[in-house]
Amino acid sequence: MSDAPRTPSLKISAVVTDVDGTLVTNEKVLTARAKEAVAKLHAAGIGFAIVSSRPPLGLRMLIEQLGITTPVGAFNGGVIATPALARISEHLLTPEVAERAIAMLDAQDADVWVFSGQDWLVRQSTGPYVAREQRTVGFPPTVVDDFGPFLHTVGKIVGASADFERLARCEGEVQTALAGQATVALSQPYYLDVTHPLANKGDALSAMAKLLAIPLAEIAVIGDGRNDVAMFRRAGLSIAMGNAGPEVKQAADLVTGSNGDDGFAQAVDIFILGGERRSWQPAVGQAGATL
Repeated sequence: MSDAPRTPSLKISAVVTDVDGTLVTNEKVLTARAKEAVAKLHAAGIGFAIVSSRPPLGLRMLIEQLGITTPVGAFNGGVIATPALARISEHLLTPEVAERAIAMLDAQDADVWVFSGQDWLVRQSTGPYVAREQRTVGFPPTVVDDFGPFLHTVGKIVGASADFERLARCEGEVQTALAGQATVALSQPYYLDVTHPLANKGDALSAMAKLLAIPLAEIAVIGDGRNDVAMFRRAGLSIAMGNAGPEVKQAADLVTGSNGDDGFAQAVDIFILGGERRSWQPAVGQAGATL
């Protein structure tokens, strides 16, 4: 976060939120209070949109349950789609970059997933986190022996690993190796995402602001992951979840409760609709005020 003083926006016309770790619980449940919070935003005439590392099909359930009418961002913004999931824009990795990313993730013993077209491709259906991801996105993977034939339409590559420290180190290594050729960021401690350079939540937020015809300065964003910091930097108001890591909280204007305690709904009720951000002051030793 910049050392320059920052004053969060007082006027909010839209809220753009991350999904996993933010809008839903760790069990991938959309709580009654979260649904109510979105309904309150709609009633107040405040737009509501989601940007996620999930594939487009993995957003369908949320679109239906929340009555989302705005464009949605999938693959960290690699795909911007209508609520009916018709693609408005997409940014794909080149086959050469995809091949290099896979090789680097393989070298770190991460379980590699490739999202190509509408397909989620894996080498083994019993890999770590495959069952969890299937519950999350609502559809099963396709098992293949070779990713090669699918590398011309890759929206996202994921390295999944239960070794969080090793994956965090891998993040820096892959970022350096693919600088300027890909966006590389942890979406969860166990998922390292590799997407097109323009497939990041900062550029996604800018694209959605144009589609919504709302200035970035009037958009509030909520998130918990390192990949959310890119949109924190562009929004008029940024809110980190209580379950976010220290570096994510430091990058935000405000900090709400955790996703296990309806932190998303708290942020909407207190910071967005309640206007509590008007008395925003940095907490001692921290870059954002906390509930």
